[in-house]
Amino acid sequence: MTPENSTADRHSLSGRTAPCLIRLALTDFRNYAGLTLDLGPEPVVLFGDNGSGKTNLLEAVSLLSPGRGLRRATLDAVARADGPGTWAISARITRDDPDDIVTIGTGYQAVPGASEKRRITRIDGEPAHRAEALTDHSRVLWLTPAMDGLFTGAAADRRRYLDRLVLAVDPGHGRRVNAFEKAMRGRNRLLEDHRADPAWLAAQEAQMAELGTAIAAARNDLVARFAHTMTEIGAAGQFPAAVLALEGTLEAALTDSAATDAEDGYRHRLADQRYRDRAAGRTLEGPHRSDLLVTHAAKAMPAALCSTGEQKALLLGLTLAHARLVADFVDMVPILLLDEVAAHLDAARRAALVDELMRLGGQSWLTGTDRALFSALDGRAQFFSVHNAAVEPAA
Repeated sequence: MTPENSTADRHSLSGRTAPCLIRLALTDFRNYAGLTLDLGPEPVVLFGDNGSGKTNLLEAVSLLSPGRGLRRATLDAVARADGPGTWAISARITRDDPDDIVTIGTGYQAVPGASEKRRITRIDGEPAHRAEALTDHSRVLWLTPAMDGLFTGAAADRRRYLDRLVLAVDPGHGRRVNAFEKAMRGRNRLLEDHRADPAWLAAQEAQMAELGTAIAAARNDLVARFAHTMTEIGAAGQFPAAVLALEGTLEAALTDSAATDAEDGYRHRLADQRYRDRAAGRTLEGPHRSDLLVTHAAKAMPAALCSTGEQKALLLGLTLAHARLVADFVDMVPILLLDEVAAHLDAARRAALVDELMRLGGQSWLTGTDRALFSALDGRAQFFSVHNAAVEPAA
């Protein structure tokens, strides 16, 4: 099926814009010296042995969104081991009209006239000055095996996960988080200097309070929207419903008071806690200390106490619910990247996953070692065999 012929089908499934990649080209990216894939809007299934390059393809797609992609790798780490130290990704994305095609290019390139390299992103040949400009053309969500320990791991991992959920509906969220962390580092440096001007400290704390309150408010909003989405989905699905909650002083303050009052309160607490934070060598209160609490709804059990299988099912259910939330909120079905998710699902849940992906109506990418895991997608997906960085269409 060609993208031109399938546009109406995608709209009938989702009722919303469903961007899809119709071409992906890689140069010196991970284990790919060069690769060009031509695609349709249907789900993309990549199967092959471990280490063949399947996840590298998903990572390339994830870098068409703001941030460092699904592996959070440094820019130089993404470059091919035997390559020149630079890399490039090019993608063509179509939306409503088959003639409405945007070309996105991003890569790690040398800066003309200078010795350093940096990431460069262009949209239809023009420089993109802010990463969130990518979200005008698609939203990309993912689930990987590295996220399996989310519920039992460090709170920092859950905050990062939460902020990624927020970023999909609020493209400016990442910029605010980065600005808050920069302001906090500035305050911490000033606290180390006992002779620092109190006015400088007050200015940094005012900036932290403003940004921190905006971050907490965006997180609260996401959790509230998520609860609404889970209510709409109901408990009849194959994947367990989750209840999300936030543990943090600012997030709590915003539930009981106006944003301006919460901001003022945080700013005053930062000033009062200077001696304590100086002794600790870090700022001890703020959105950088918050945690995401996840509960298995049907069992009323914290996700951290659930079995490994239940935790994986919860994560998959969260990802699918988030995809639906994004589609509802921005009227755009996200591109969904699911790395090695089918192996731990029984046949009923694999079929349920396929049904949900079809119901969403967007382009999804799935990987696995065994093609048989994706039999429910026969006739409804495009299959590719991946072997040693060679990607071939499979019948």
